[in-house]
Amino acid sequence: MTGVRALVQPTRILIVGSGGREHALAWKLASEPGVNEVLVAPGSDGIGTEPRVRCAPVDPLDGRAVVALARSFAAELVVVGPEAPLAAGVADALAGAGFAVFGPTAAAARIESSKAFCREIAEAAGVPMARGRAFAETDPSAGVAYAMGLDHEGRVVVKADGLAAGKGVAVCDTLDEAAAAIAAQPDAFVVEERLEGREASVIAICDGRQAVALPISRDHKRLRDGDTGPNTGGMGAVSPLEDLPDERAEDILERFHRPVLGELARRGTPFRGALYAGLMLTADGPRLLEFNARFGDPETQAILPRLAVPLGPVLLAAARASLPVGTSLASFSGATAGIVLAAAGYPHAPATAAEIEGIRDAEADGALLFHGATRADGSGWVTTGGRVLTVVGTGRDIPAARDAAGRAADRISWPGLQRRHDIGLTSEPVGAAR
Repeated sequence: MTGVRALVQPTRILIVGSGGREHALAWKLASEPGVNEVLVAPGSDGIGTEPRVRCAPVDPLDGRAVVALARSFAAELVVVGPEAPLAAGVADALAGAGFAVFGPTAAAARIESSKAFCREIAEAAGVPMARGRAFAETDPSAGVAYAMGLDHEGRVVVKADGLAAGKGVAVCDTLDEAAAAIAAQPDAFVVEERLEGREASVIAICDGRQAVALPISRDHKRLRDGDTGPNTGGMGAVSPLEDLPDERAEDILERFHRPVLGELARRGTPFRGALYAGLMLTADGPRLLEFNARFGDPETQAILPRLAVPLGPVLLAAARASLPVGTSLASFSGATAGIVLAAAGYPHAPATAAEIEGIRDAEADGALLFHGATRADGSGWVTTGGRVLTVVGTGRDIPAARDAAGRAADRISWPGLQRRHDIGLTSEPVGAAR
């Protein structure tokens, strides 16, 4: 750990968002010495159960309302969690009102909100990534012709250009699938070659110039065991990784994050926030799949329990563009595994209002539970959306952590609950770029 102890701890922190990621952030930040209160907007009943945390029913996409809330709360730091408020310019509104905000401007957040812009920036910065091309036109013929040129069998990846909550990617096995995925795009899209390997998530805290890495993790995107089924926002995550240990984070920052920070700054849109590099670990080395402009979900739920230093001072320093050179973040030994419990019908049409059983039993089993889409109903809980809970287990290694998470997850039930049982298994099949 370098430089963290000398940083200033914010005492009043506002978090924008309401999901499992924001619950994990509130859980971590509210537990840190010197923090008086954490306010989450709009938050949720589950988030509000944490000590020193309360919630305010404010629209997270309404910049003026969020600014007014930050003023009334006298927030010393505002952390914007989801991608939609970032794309809507909520961080711009907060910064314009004089608040220290951890989250990029809408212009810098285009690194996530536009896949075409991401490719443009990454190519200009010399970041290694999959071959691909962005298409602005809606005529699918040019995209299909390009896909055939990449792989005559159609084994390509088709991405919606805009935000799609982690679900706007089609991994195609045939030319017919590629053509159908391209034809389904309402606007601009990207076609890329399909990379083989295992994925890894490397999230860095950035102040526009400097970057410091959080523990490395792996997200499991597909809905069902064996890495099958539709893409989702994420069905589980583990940390650390055997094939990309935390000790290699500095090399990843040098190859991926810092060149992109430099390119964005050169264009007059410095990036202050969490820059998430989704990587594919190929036989030729790591390659970029995508950049996100915020903390990952469910990666955050698995990463933050491993962090051995206060997070608040680092986020505040990044928001103020004053991260000390050489800052590093220590982590606890051992491992974490997070299992997402999703509603029936997710990701396409999640069912709601299902009564949840077993939350207290899972907590008594020693697991951490982060609420993503729940509502208190009398003495119990009901579902309100797709990814309902993330159950996080800890252990000396990944097998122990996943066993702990699995035991706790087994105690929770509701009609139609969906989950994976292979999160963190080293025998997971080799995947293809999403």
